Parts: sequence; structure tokens; C-alpha cells
Amino acid sequence: MFTDIIVHRVGNKVRQENLHLSHDTLQLEDEMKELLSDFFLKAFKSEEQFQFYSDSYLVNNPVYHAVSEIFDDKKNFTEESKAIAKHLYEVAENPRIQSGEMFVCYFEGEETDEGKIDKIGIFKTENKLPFLKIKGEEESFDLQQDWGIGLSKLDKGCIIYNHSRETGYAVSVIDQNKNGDEYYWFEDFLKVQPRSDDYFHTGETLSVYKDFITKQLPQEFEVSKADQADFLNKSITFFKEKEQFDLQEFSKEVLQDENVIESFVNYKTDYEQDMQVSIAEEFPINATAVKKNSRYFKSVIKLDKNFHIYVHGDRQKIETGQDEKGKYYRLYFDEEK
Repeated sequence: MFTDIIVHRVGNKVRQENLHLSHDTLQLEDEMKELLSDFFLKAFKSEEQFQFYSDSYLVNNPVYHAVSEIFDDKKNFTEESKAIAKHLYEVAENPRIQSGEMFVCYFEGEETDEGKIDKIGIFKTENKLPFLKIKGEEESFDLQQDWGIGLSKLDKGCIIYNHSRETGYAVSVIDQNKNGDEYYWFEDFLKVQPRSDDYFHTGETLSVYKDFITKQLPQEFEVSKADQADFLNKSITFFKEKEQFDLQEFSKEVLQDENVIESFVNYKTDYEQDMQVSIAEEFPINATAVKKNSRYFKSVIKLDKNFHIYVHGDRQKIETGQDEKGKYYRLYFDEEK
């Protein structure tokens, strides 16, 4: 539960809407604090984390600078929250961006083995929902419609954890209402990029490998769709069964062929250069990242518009060929279910 909270109303500058800044924090009962804390925090379900960055010096990132001032001294909370609201107002350069309330909250961390880690939350509500108010006494009632913030879905938010300050903190981010501008919250306002942790390395390795198997491999080698499905199945099995990723071990167990291994390493290097990222060759495998990416590793062979073959395992039980009737797949199985 937060200890401090302040709210500002941020309009759309392009549409000439105003910025309304609060001068005092909200004084709320514990019941309301718990209700709002649950609303703000329950939206953050992913383990993926980001970090602030800047094209020059990190301190020139406005949100990074503001939260650093607050972490240094909570007396700066109100004034720095205003600075954050002003920055959010200035970066709204798309007329489709919705106005809304921006909440800044301070969460004091609980004591752990690693020490106490405080958090700052920045949340923006944009969509207003209709609701009914019932007024009346005894046997006479009246219904009135009004508009307010629904507590089922947070539109935008971020949580900044007070550690790893020198590399841009650890930041959790969500944007569930992009409204035609996918850069506004992540890039224009926060200016964050993925953290170089096990979640990042697991997800990036799987993504690069999938693209290599489905796009690059058929250009360099004679591989069938069944071969590609086999590569994808083996890779997911490797990531699900291992706790640690090692590129050499992965290459020997999954890719096996020296020429294919060399091609993959080159493809990975080119990807890192193009995307300006560095993917480790050894890292702990993050199970959540594997689960998230495995949905894109569906090994499906599509045959015209007539059949789909879902391949889950043994490549040796699939044969391909061609006769006078055309191309065919031959499948071997032990029992029909």
C-alpha cells in the first residue's frame, strides 16, 4: 500500500487542453488506499522489466531525474510529481492521445534479505465509464448517470524500483490503451528499453532462433516443413527441460549440423548489430519467458487449403514423397486417440 499519492490532470496539448497541477497530496483513509493500490498494482503481471535510458546522459531523462530526486528525499515528492506531469503534457504530440488523470504514488518497501526496496508508481487513467447513482429516501428514488474511472483495467502505468540506479533502475511498464500511438508511453514519455536480464535473454534468443528457422534456414539449406517443425520442437523442449542456456550446448543438441550452427551464429550476430542489442551466450533460462514465447512455436504444416498437420515430436515418423497423384506426407503412429 502506498504512503503518498498525488493526482494531476493532463490534457492533450495539441488539442489545446489544459494541464491542471495539484499542490498537495491526497489524504485518504486506509480503505481507499487499499482499493487504489490493488487497482494500480494488479495490472502488472509480466516479469518483463525495462530501464530508463537517454541519448546523452541518463540524468537528462526527465522521468529518471524526477524519481531520483524523490528517492533521494521524499520532501521532493510533490514538486517532482509536477515535473513528471509537465513532461507527460509536453510529449503529447498526437491529437489521438486521450487526456486523463496522472497519479504518482510512493510505496515503501518491506524488509527482505536483500534490504528494503522502495517503489514509485506513475499511473494514467484515460477511459471513463458510465455508472448510475441512485438517490432517494424511503419509497422515492431517482437514477442519475455519471462518468468515472473503472477499477477493472488500468490504462497506463509504470513502477520504478529503487535499485540499479546507475543503469536506469528496474522498471515495470504497461500500456493497455495505446489509442493509435504505440510510442507515447514507452518511448516519448518514459524512454525505456528492455533490461538485460534472464527474461530478456531468454525471450530474445527464442525470437531470433524462430526467425532463423522459419526465414533464413530455407534460403540456405534444403529443408522441408517437417524439418523446420522438428527444429522448433527440439528448441522448445531444450528450453523447458534446461535451467541454464549455453549456446554451444544448444547448438550441439538442437542444430547439430556444423554448417547450420555457423549460419545461426552469423544470423544472431547480424540481428544484434541491426537491433543494437547484445544477447548473452550463457544465462539462466526464465520459465515465464519460455511460456510466453512457446505459443509462437506452433509446428504446423499447411497443405493447400485441405489439411493442417500439427507436429509435436518424433521427426522419424513423418515421410514425404511424390507419386502420380502428387506430393504426399506419410505419418506413422502407434495408436489413434
